[in-house]
Amino acid sequence: MPELPDIDVYIETIGTRIIGQTLTNIRVSKPFLVRSFDPPLPAANNNKVIALRRVGKRIAIGLEGELWLILHLMIAGRLHWRNDTVRIGGKQQLAALDFSSGTLLLTEAGTRKRASLHLVRGLDKLNGHDPGGIEPLECDFASFSGRLLKENRTLKRALTNPRMISGIGNAYSDEILHAAQLSPVRLTSQLDNEEQRRLFAATQSTLMDARERLRIAAAGDVPGKVTAFCEEMAVHGKFGKPCPVCGTSVARIRYKNNETNYCPACQTGGKILADRSLSRLLKDDWPDTL
Repeated sequence: MPELPDIDVYIETIGTRIIGQTLTNIRVSKPFLVRSFDPPLPAANNNKVIALRRVGKRIAIGLEGELWLILHLMIAGRLHWRNDTVRIGGKQQLAALDFSSGTLLLTEAGTRKRASLHLVRGLDKLNGHDPGGIEPLECDFASFSGRLLKENRTLKRALTNPRMISGIGNAYSDEILHAAQLSPVRLTSQLDNEEQRRLFAATQSTLMDARERLRIAAAGDVPGKVTAFCEEMAVHGKFGKPCPVCGTSVARIRYKNNETNYCPACQTGGKILADRSLSRLLKDDWPDTL
């Protein structure tokens, strides 16, 4: 799923193409995409784009008349820019937003279609789509710590909970915890002040570095391919590969469709965390340490 760094770069590169331009038409090829009915989607047509912002992991396009188009890409949704009007069709192309400057094409890979498009009127309705998490690159340490300790959760769940911290998902939470040298299953209530500060610093540096890397790679173009599995990442998507810090093989915890990657040596004191499926299979043969 595109996370804060990805969404920010999408907004930066799309903004240069559509701010001040007119949305002439919205073409939807898959009706399930549209999740609102009032105002009707055609009400957005022929309005000028006056704002563009990130709301959690959503992209909000502000139009004249206090209208907001809200795109949630979910796991497999992606955006593509075309300088000319394009035909849409096929399984992956969900919608096309035609502007006076070109077309923003929305696609979604895979069979589980979860991307969504809402049209709302007014800031109150827009804010209703904000889960309420604190902005990790705009807050200070005291605010971050207060939000972190508000509920006693594992660090992995705390970082990825959109009601606690905005814009962080499975990929960058793995990277943040590796940079902070903290276990993904450590409870927030167990962190001392030094560990909280380490996590805060790792959160900001990881997200800012990733955003800058994506900016450089995009080179001003709308990113055509956004993926959570980047070669530059230390542990996410690197199961079985050596940790770039210590060389230990990256381990993982798998739960349903999610996977947490971590370095046992750097983050858990050498302890192998129980994998929900594999540890049940191996039972007493499951290794406790490296």
